[in-house]
Amino acid sequence: MKFRIHHLAILSLSALLIAAGCGNNAVNSSTTTNASGAAEATALPESSKLNIKVSFYPIYEFTKNVAGDLADVEALIPAGIEPHDWEPTAKDMAEISDADMLIYNGAGMEGWVDQVLESVSGTPLITVEASKGLDIMEGTEEEEADHHHEEGEHAHEEEEHAHEEGEHAHEEGEHAHEEHSHDHGGLDPHVWLNPTLAIQEVRNIEAALAAAAPEHAEDFKTNADAYVAKLEQLDQEFKDGLKDTKRKDFITQHAAFGYLAKQYGLTQVPIAGLSPEQEPSAANMSKIVEFAKEHKVKTIFFETLVSSSVADTIAKEIGAKAAVLNPIEGLTEEDRSQNLDYLGIMRQNLEALKSALNE
Repeated sequence: MKFRIHHLAILSLSALLIAAGCGNNAVNSSTTTNASGAAEATALPESSKLNIKVSFYPIYEFTKNVAGDLADVEALIPAGIEPHDWEPTAKDMAEISDADMLIYNGAGMEGWVDQVLESVSGTPLITVEASKGLDIMEGTEEEEADHHHEEGEHAHEEEEHAHEEGEHAHEEGEHAHEEHSHDHGGLDPHVWLNPTLAIQEVRNIEAALAAAAPEHAEDFKTNADAYVAKLEQLDQEFKDGLKDTKRKDFITQHAAFGYLAKQYGLTQVPIAGLSPEQEPSAANMSKIVEFAKEHKVKTIFFETLVSSSVADTIAKEIGAKAAVLNPIEGLTEEDRSQNLDYLGIMRQNLEALKSALNE
């Protein structure tokens, strides 16, 4: 997903960075990236808090849990905004230039970030790609979604046999996906939806914070260890909750759940590709409807922050219901009113999947 950045914003950032490069001594202007993806830099003065900008909600949640009260952490993309639609303004650029650190997911999630990184080259800003070093999957566009429909059909047939045979079928389906992955361009950035990959992002963030403020390295480690323990518990809950479901395939409006599906032996059958705004073709809609009718699918998943019209249309046609499977790309007003966070929403996703896969 590519984002446009206005030339005015870039020019504004360039001017700001010239000034910042002369006056900001919080971090060494020469930063490097280690093998884990965490930036290495000269430490901040002990009295200073890290001023950290992060791209969007999951990265905010992970960073805040590691930093605790030792850093000021702020998300650039406001709550309730679909991150695929967002692009930085001149004001956002100024805030980035004033920060000590910019932490982003990477893997193509923030299409604007390459231009930002080019603009900040040679400045004191530490930039951290949280997904650095993870095994990133190729993205799923509409033509690849057709292949997933075939995987779903194959997986459904195998589910009628022994559970071990079903697992073998899933592995073959994943292998087939890898063989066809070169047919489409983008990467799948939704690594945070797999708790085990979320753990790796947390560790990358921990390493970056420790490098920038080594006097607090033990605090960051303590915080990270506590949060990782919660993520490990979440992973175990998903394993226990999904291991014996009646079916293993689920239909979702947005191809955001590939990492989650792979981790827990499921098959994602997406209506469209990686972009939540992508409209499926009539042919693809027809195939989804045919698949859903043939396999007696009773739930079509849609996501928060975007229209549910496509899922609603298919659900109505086949006599199914539409339900939320949340990619956690941002918090809604309802999420905030219920004090939900990443862990809480992931548990809601688990319950939604358990319900749909046991119908």
